[in-house]
Amino acid sequence: MPRFSRIAAECLSASIGLGLLTFIAFRLHATTVTAALLFFFFIVLTSLWARFATSVCGCILAVLSFNYFFAPPIFDLRVHDPWDIALVIAFSITGLVISRLVSNVRKRTAELTQSNQKLRRSEESLLEAQRLSRTGSWQRDVVSGIVTVSPEIHQIWGSSPDEDSSTAEFWINRIHPEDRKAAWELFEKTTIQKAAYRADYRIVLPDGTIKHLHVIGHPVLNESGDLVEFVGTSMDVTEAKQAEAKIRQSERELRQLLDLSPLHITEFGPDGSPLYNNKAALDYHGLTLEGWQSADLHSLLHPQDAERAASEGPGKFRSGSPYEMEVRLRRKDGQYRWFLFRFNPIRDEQGRLTRWYAAATDIEDRKEAEQRLQNENVALREEIDKASMFEEIIGTSPVLQAVLSRVSKVAPTDSTVLVTGETGTGKELVARAIHRRSQRSSRAFVSVNCAAIPRDLVASELFGHEKGAFTGAIQQRVGRFELAKGGTIFLDEVGELPAETQIALLRVLQEHEFERVGGTRSIQTDVRVIAATNRNLQGAIDAGTFRSDLFYRLNVFPIEIPPLRERREDISLLVEYFIDRFGRKAGKNFCGINKKLWSFFYRIRGRVTSANCKTSLNDP
Repeated sequence: MPRFSRIAAECLSASIGLGLLTFIAFRLHATTVTAALLFFFFIVLTSLWARFATSVCGCILAVLSFNYFFAPPIFDLRVHDPWDIALVIAFSITGLVISRLVSNVRKRTAELTQSNQKLRRSEESLLEAQRLSRTGSWQRDVVSGIVTVSPEIHQIWGSSPDEDSSTAEFWINRIHPEDRKAAWELFEKTTIQKAAYRADYRIVLPDGTIKHLHVIGHPVLNESGDLVEFVGTSMDVTEAKQAEAKIRQSERELRQLLDLSPLHITEFGPDGSPLYNNKAALDYHGLTLEGWQSADLHSLLHPQDAERAASEGPGKFRSGSPYEMEVRLRRKDGQYRWFLFRFNPIRDEQGRLTRWYAAATDIEDRKEAEQRLQNENVALREEIDKASMFEEIIGTSPVLQAVLSRVSKVAPTDSTVLVTGETGTGKELVARAIHRRSQRSSRAFVSVNCAAIPRDLVASELFGHEKGAFTGAIQQRVGRFELAKGGTIFLDEVGELPAETQIALLRVLQEHEFERVGGTRSIQTDVRVIAATNRNLQGAIDAGTFRSDLFYRLNVFPIEIPPLRERREDISLLVEYFIDRFGRKAGKNFCGINKKLWSFFYRIRGRVTSANCKTSLNDP
């Protein structure tokens, strides 16, 4: 509706203007030609000023006014001849043509004006975008060599529009001397090859400031394929380069901190691919970074741990959750140490997994302590299971006191002790007393009865065996010497050892090392050996069943335990001790032994004085 109102207003304005024009023409007594010119002028003004619909309306009104300008009107055929009618028709057609042409000119002018405005706005936007992005455009004519640049190029390069910057040499001379030759060679090469290019170089401004530019050039070819010009852009990337340099500096400092760390810091890709290992880890393996990245997992870890890591690792990496793993890393000298790896994922802002970082801590000492504690617990449980009635050495006889005196002398040393005596004289009890009084008392005391072990299994029992060493060896076994590490091992009935085991025992005493059955690696040991036997080892040496060199290694400090028949003074003390012990175990309270019982002992054993007897008390 507002559109029709505007058209109506325009038509009304045109009608008023035409009326004034007609009044002027009548007042001037204008001729037909003058009137036609005036009305044509009205049509042109209306077409330029108003819309096309208004101009058509004005044209119609002008034709009617021109017609009625005559008196009488030329439509009156009784007065005028046909020529006048043709004149009016010609005027009408000419007016419509003029109106149409003027409207088209007006429309085209408006379109051109709008296009120019859009182009001007685009140019302003382009210049503003170049200013904000610090990117300038340039054009180099190949034939003339003239270079045309945008205002931002002058701002970037520090040049003035007043300077003669129309040649390529002007811009080349401002490139940093170290980059100038390479840039010029690139320009010539791409000109010959008619190829696009990208380049990064530095420029030096008149005040000495250095900037970094990223330049893109694109060839423009004519229809014949000849190179016409190069167009491109130059972007100031100085801030980006400086930020990149700071980031690289920060990365170098971070790498240095990681290299100085005693921990093993490892970086993996999202899929677990090895990317980086710090200096401590590389020095431990004796590898370079490239060598570590290409190394096989079995060459870095213990074979058992490598299989476990290969089977569990991919699933852990796919889960994206932190986890821990204890593995043995192979040192450059071939030894293995336990490490605790803590794996943590790194994610970007969108929550996507980008990196894995692992920190490994040496836990070898902790593992050894745990293993030692476990071994000692195993040995302690075995000893508790084997606990017998001999908890203390009971007796005050001179021969027993002589034995205890020798025990006190040898206990603080690490000398090997050979305890001899008949069966049941308490050889193991003496060995335990030596251990408790030694500096190894806080460590394990491991007892082995060599006569109670099958001959084929003695070596395995003492030194352990590897998995698959023999039929039935389904897993690795730790031997008694490893269980007793740092403590004391008691070899009871040592005279029953097979010949091959005697050789291995001799090596332990001489070299302080041994090998597991089926193993190839020597294991260092720190164990005190106490041996015991009821056999005549000298006779066994003469018979060829016991090695003389092993005997001399064992017989460093001999202790002979006397039988009870040689220390009858201790019988009364032993009887009282056992009555008290077993009475408490049975829940009874015995305070003494009656004279009849002592008389019984006297008749059996001989001399037992009545002074050793106490007043008897009835059993409750």
